[in-house]
Amino acid sequence: MGELGFYFIGAILIIVALTFFLYLVPIGLWFQGILTNVRISLLQLMFMRWRKVPPSVIMNAMINSKKAGLNLSPDQLEAHYLAGGHVQKVVNALISADKANIPLDFKAATAIDLAGRDVFDAVQMSVNPKVINTPPVAAVAKNGIQLIAKARVTVRTNIKQLVGGAGEDTILARVGEGIVSAIGSVDSHKEVLEHPDFISKKVLEKGLDSGTAFEILSIDIADIDVGKNIGAELQMDQANADKNIAQAKAEERRAMAVASEQEMKAKAQEARAKVIEAEAEVPLAMAEAFRNGNLGIMDYYRMKNIEADTAMRDSIAKPGTSKGDKGDKK
Repeated sequence: MGELGFYFIGAILIIVALTFFLYLVPIGLWFQGILTNVRISLLQLMFMRWRKVPPSVIMNAMINSKKAGLNLSPDQLEAHYLAGGHVQKVVNALISADKANIPLDFKAATAIDLAGRDVFDAVQMSVNPKVINTPPVAAVAKNGIQLIAKARVTVRTNIKQLVGGAGEDTILARVGEGIVSAIGSVDSHKEVLEHPDFISKKVLEKGLDSGTAFEILSIDIADIDVGKNIGAELQMDQANADKNIAQAKAEERRAMAVASEQEMKAKAQEARAKVIEAEAEVPLAMAEAFRNGNLGIMDYYRMKNIEADTAMRDSIAKPGTSKGDKGDKK
């Protein structure tokens, strides 16, 4: 039993050692490369393992590129993997570009991949253009009628400007701006409804794909709806604003008139107070004149006669207060 257990443990150790050896020395991948005419030495595959590069990834990429007629080196693929790139996507993109006669070299493909863009999808979009649907764009014609338009933008990838070029959001923003400008330039909204292709022509003339990673092939108007009468609403708002301003000015004038009336009443009261005050001083002045001998008793009676005569004339001058009138009334 002890000898059998010893042999069992030895067999396990041999299997573990063999597994580790085959992991460290990928003989299967090396033999696969020989069968597919991909020359990667066994030592180089071992070094890939030490550099933490999966040898299967490099070997499969080399086999695919070799079968497609591309001339790539393992060092290039290994360097791109160590830089954080996607080796298989780059190889697939190079194969697709070569079959579609699209000029794309390994350096450009790796630059696009490391820039964070899917280089394989970019090549596929160059072969099969993509249709981007714009959100509803509202614009107002010169006659004040609002139009709401939707467009379909057909684009394909511009490989040369894929690194550093603007994306789909910029395309949508520029197309929306172009639609607003085109609709705003017409005199009547009916012109746009009759000829929707007018918008497409105007927008395409602006060269909206400049500086972007795409090339605009066509802009097609999918739908146009008539919205609000913005011009009429603006006129109503302006009229309401003018009415409010006029009411405010009228209220201001009324307040000023009331204030002026109050001021005049205050001045009149002040004047009456001064008259009363002056009349109150008359007896004092007359008493002072008597004491000083400046006014005699005859002068006083003469003044009283004048006051009585003046009062009588005033009563006669007023209608309805004469004796004849009183008799008639009786």
